[in-house]
Amino acid sequence: MQLLAFVLIYPFLWMISILPHRLFYAFSDTAFFFVYHVFGYRRKVVQHNLNLVFPTKSKAELQHIEKSFYHHLCDTFLEMIKSMNLSKKDVQKKYHVVNTEVLLEIEKERSIIILCAHYANWEWNVSINNYVTSKGYAVYQKINNTYFDNFVRRVRAKWNTTLITQGQTAKTVLKNAKNNVRATYGMVSDQSPQAHRAQYWTDFMGIKVPIFNGGEALARKTGLAVVFLKVSKVKRGHYKAEFIPIALNGKETKEHEITNAFLRLTEAQILEKPEYYLWTHKRWKHCGKEPASFAKSC
Repeated sequence: MQLLAFVLIYPFLWMISILPHRLFYAFSDTAFFFVYHVFGYRRKVVQHNLNLVFPTKSKAELQHIEKSFYHHLCDTFLEMIKSMNLSKKDVQKKYHVVNTEVLLEIEKERSIIILCAHYANWEWNVSINNYVTSKGYAVYQKINNTYFDNFVRRVRAKWNTTLITQGQTAKTVLKNAKNNVRATYGMVSDQSPQAHRAQYWTDFMGIKVPIFNGGEALARKTGLAVVFLKVSKVKRGHYKAEFIPIALNGKETKEHEITNAFLRLTEAQILEKPEYYLWTHKRWKHCGKEPASFAKSC
């Protein structure tokens, strides 16, 4: 069944990926109509999140953010498919990195963890490995369908990226550190962990939630540098990426310092243009459920 699904769906994805610019985004507009108006994909989740995070905004303001988000969501999903037929030159035109010298200077001394959020186009974030000289890794969620999982690995491999799962991350980082292998690790770090496994709770967009702090833990243990990747949507299909150093040596930071800096930078990005954040995720589903043991740290 997995192979059949792949064989049936792949040609359709390939056809979408080769559409010229105008037809490609016209298709995205059509997708928006069905996703938003017909199927109402996760609209209740999006509305709940927006009302929770922006309690002072008017109904009209929230509705504008909601519709703009769904337009962007469809663009992002289709741009992920577009990656199938994007060359290195093509992606550099669409995803422009303004200060690669930041990474190049840091990687002379040590390996780097790049933290980013589900903001703008996180799929094309992996293309930054075209700019670095060290080995590039990206932490990803493995796809259950083996054929699609292998396909995603092949697509991202052309950006000089090796995909590793969350379960493989610590082992990979520690092994490379032990063997003095210089590497760059990309992590999307704004997901919501299971509440009972969370090691840290704090405010995110004014609401107390459990936080992933695996990137910080690895940086503090191995002395890796940590950099925030800020991505802005310049216009439809075009993005600007900027590297903001958080810590040049994780061992020299205090507990939660890296994680809190990441959260504040992510919040600033969301507040600037909230429609480009991934509001369909149940990021605040554990709101109000923090254990008593976290009361002081929160």
